[in-house]
Amino acid sequence: MGRVRITVMRITTYPELSARYENPLEHPCDMAVGQVFETEGLEKPAGFCESAWQTLLPFVMTLSCGGSDIYQGWMKNKRSAMVSCNDGFRPVSFYLEAIDA
Repeated sequence: MGRVRITVMRITTYPELSARYENPLEHPCDMAVGQVFETEGLEKPAGFCESAWQTLLPFVMTLSCGGSDIYQGWMKNKRSAMVSCNDGFRPVSFYLEAIDA
C-alpha cells in the first residue's frame, strides 16, 4: 500500500448551529489550516481526529491502493480527493493526495 498526504485546507464554523444545538465543548476540533499528516496504508496518523478519519478512510484506502479519478474528472490531480469531515458544526475540508514513493 502507498502513502497518502492529508492537508487541512479549510475549517468552517457555524456558531448559530452550535449555540442552538450543541453542548459547550472545551476542545471541539484541534485541526489547524495548513496542518499536514501522512499515512502509510490505512494507519490513522498520530493526532488525527477519529471522527474525521472514519470519513476519510474509504478515500485514503482507494488512493493508497493505487486508485485514481475518484470523482470522475472533477480533480485536476487524478490521484487526489477533496473531502470534508462529517462535523455539522465545524466541518474541516481535507486535500488527500497519493504520494509516489
